[in-house]
Amino acid sequence: MRTVRDESGERFLLLAESSDACKVRNPETGEEGYRERDELEAVSGESPLATAARAVPEPARAVLTATHDERALGLLVDLRERGPHSVRHLLDATDLCESDLLGILTEFRAAGLVEETDVMGERGYATTETADEGLALMTGE
Repeated sequence: MRTVRDESGERFLLLAESSDACKVRNPETGEEGYRERDELEAVSGESPLATAARAVPEPARAVLTATHDERALGLLVDLRERGPHSVRHLLDATDLCESDLLGILTEFRAAGLVEETDVMGERGYATTETADEGLALMTGE
């Protein structure tokens, strides 16, 4: 399995190939079909597994890749359901030490899942639309 793209830049998973045609699958729709071999070019540097992951909507992928354990996922869920929260509240209300909390929040910010906000005059965090959409997809809301 390899990642290929057509002239428009659309990416596919190459499933099988012959001398003149290739069987490909669109990772986002799951649709399989055949394309002329000379219409496709290999995409270097992208794992076919990363291409296959495009079957999962982007907001859900962002949540999945940024939450490395259940505590991180729980923090994101709590921020979505009951937030925004101040950093002080998060330290008091969770079992996370300051460095773990700030590490998780930094990863969430880098992934576009939380943003800094003011909570009653203190620095706090709220979920972004991406986090809200991703969690909704994952919980079936």
